[in-house]
Amino acid sequence: MKNTSDQNISKIKLSKFLRPLITFLISSFLLYRIYEVVFIRQQFTPDIWVRFAISGLILGGMYALIAIGYTLVYGIMFMINFAHGEVMMLGAFGGYFIFELFNFIPTPTVADPDLTFLNSQPILSIILAFVAGVTIAGLSGYFLEKIAYRPLRKAPRLILLITAIGASTALQNLAMLLFGPTRKNVINPMILERSAGWSVLVSGKPVLITYTGVFSLVLSALLMVALYLVVQKTKLGRSMRAVAQDKNTAALMGVDVDDVISKTFIISGMLAGAAGVMWDIHMGLVNHYTGFLPGIKAFTAAVMGGIGNIPGAMLGGILLGMLEAVGPAALGIDFQLKDVIAFTILILVLIVRPSGILGEKLSEEKL
Repeated sequence: MKNTSDQNISKIKLSKFLRPLITFLISSFLLYRIYEVVFIRQQFTPDIWVRFAISGLILGGMYALIAIGYTLVYGIMFMINFAHGEVMMLGAFGGYFIFELFNFIPTPTVADPDLTFLNSQPILSIILAFVAGVTIAGLSGYFLEKIAYRPLRKAPRLILLITAIGASTALQNLAMLLFGPTRKNVINPMILERSAGWSVLVSGKPVLITYTGVFSLVLSALLMVALYLVVQKTKLGRSMRAVAQDKNTAALMGVDVDDVISKTFIISGMLAGAAGVMWDIHMGLVNHYTGFLPGIKAFTAAVMGGIGNIPGAMLGGILLGMLEAVGPAALGIDFQLKDVIAFTILILVLIVRPSGILGEKLSEEKL
C-alpha cells in the first residue's frame, strides 16, 4: 500500500515537472520559428500582416459567438453540444433563403427597371435575414434540448456526448436532403458588396477593409456585450448562474430549472444563428457542411478561453481567429494547414492548461 502511494506521489511530481518543460520547449521552438520567418526571411510586407490581422479579427468574432453557445450549455448542463455547429448552419440557411427570396421580388423604378427588393430595401432585407436566421437557430436549439437531451439529462455524460454527435450528423444529413449537397452562393445587398470597402495605406500599399468585415466584427462585439449584460444584470441571467452553480438548490429557491435550460439553448442557438448569417454575408457560401468546421473550431476557442466561462469564450474566439489567420504566415507553413493550427492549439491547451486561459477548476458533478 505504501509502495503504491509512493508511486502515485512520484507520478504527480513527474507530471508537475514535465508540464512546464513541455511548455518551455514548445514556446522556445515557436518563438525561434516566428523570429526566423518574420525578421530573417521577411517573406511578407507590413500591409500583408495587417490583412492577416483584420481577417483574423473578423473570423475570431464569429468563432467567439459560436463558442459562447458551447460555454453557456456547458455551464448549465456540463455537456458539450456538438450539434451546435449544425444549429449555426441552419441559421445560415435561414439568412440565405431570405436573401434569395428578396432578390426575386421585383421593385422596378424608371432609373433601374431591374431593381429588386433586396437592393431597394437593403437594411430591411438584412434585418429580416437576421430575424429568420436567429429564429430558426433558436428554435433548433430549443427542440434539440427538448427532444434529444432532456430525456437523457440523468444519464451518464458519455451518453449525452454520443447523443450530441448523433444529433450533429442527423442535422447535417437532413440539411443535405432538404437543400442539396452543392454549395450555395449568397447574394448580398449592394451596400454590403464583398469586394467593396475602405482602402487604407500601410507602408505605402493599399489595404482593403471590407464593409462585410466591419459589419460582422461590430455586430459580433455588440452581441457579445449584450449577452454579457443579460447574464450579469437580468433575472434570467441570475437564474442561469444559479442553475449552473447548483441545480437542486436553485430548484428549492423557486427557479424553474427546465425553463432556464430551455432558454439557455434558445440563446445559444440565436447567437449561433447570428454567426451563421454573418458567415453568409462575409464568406458568401453555404451548404450542409458549413457549420461543422466553425463549430469544432469554436469548441477549441471555448476550451482555450476556459469552457464554462463567457469572457473566456470571447477571448478564445478572438485569439483563435487571429492565430488561424496569422499563424501559417508566422510559422512559414502552407496556408492549407491553418486547420491543423486550430486542433494543435486544442491539444496543447489540454496538455498545458486544461482549464483554459480564464477557466477555473470545475466541480465534479453538475448533473
